[in-house]
Amino acid sequence: MKLKKWFKPFESLSKRDDLLIRSIWFLVIVGYWFVATSGIKKLFPSPDQVWKGFAALYSEGLVVHIGSSLWLCLQATLISIIFSLIVAYSYPIPFLRPLPKLLSRLRYLPLTGITFYLTILVADARSMQVWVLVVFMSLYFITSLMAVIKDIPEEEIDHARSLKCSRWEILWEVIIKGRMDYVIDVLRQNLAITWMMLVTVESILIAAGGLGVLIKNSDKFMNHGRIVALQIVILLVGLAIDYSLTTLRKSVFRYSKFN
Repeated sequence: MKLKKWFKPFESLSKRDDLLIRSIWFLVIVGYWFVATSGIKKLFPSPDQVWKGFAALYSEGLVVHIGSSLWLCLQATLISIIFSLIVAYSYPIPFLRPLPKLLSRLRYLPLTGITFYLTILVADARSMQVWVLVVFMSLYFITSLMAVIKDIPEEEIDHARSLKCSRWEILWEVIIKGRMDYVIDVLRQNLAITWMMLVTVESILIAAGGLGVLIKNSDKFMNHGRIVALQIVILLVGLAIDYSLTTLRKSVFRYSKFN
């Protein structure tokens, strides 16, 4: 029977079976949600409360707040990518190698310590939001890129040398061009962390709006229906970003090992 395959380790399933399993789990979760919120004592807000939260949020400009959060994330991501790539690609150069190593270690610093020094350097609150995300994202992005560079097999570098490539050509062909698909995947993973940080970062400037501000306001008035609705929106937008980057990588790098 096909059902036996569902419970065997390392079993390969058809797309139909995979879709069926996903559908079953979705129905289980939704069913539990309805059952768990049907009694007097409720751990979660009911689906009706969440739906009303969606309606109220949409009437208050939910789309505008999503756009504000995405724009903030885009600005921080672009700056972080440029800075992180420059620093990470300096790792093979012995004189510059301590710099990416030092920045990688700084990821253990708490966010409070980072924002304290940024308030001294940056006066504008919106710029503060951007640079907090840039610093936070860059430290993890550099760490992930360094791991990618370290994992490059020595055979690839030896192959480039056998083709009479200079050291700078090896850096360009093997490390930069040859691992560009890895860069997109690292970006996809780190964006998930950055997207989670929006709630904290957007509270720095409430006037600028954003999904984080909506959650803060909903939490202040204990509106749990709106909170869950916002969490669903944040999850769906995050999944959409993740799917877009995965699709981009697969379409541009068709022979990537991740496919």
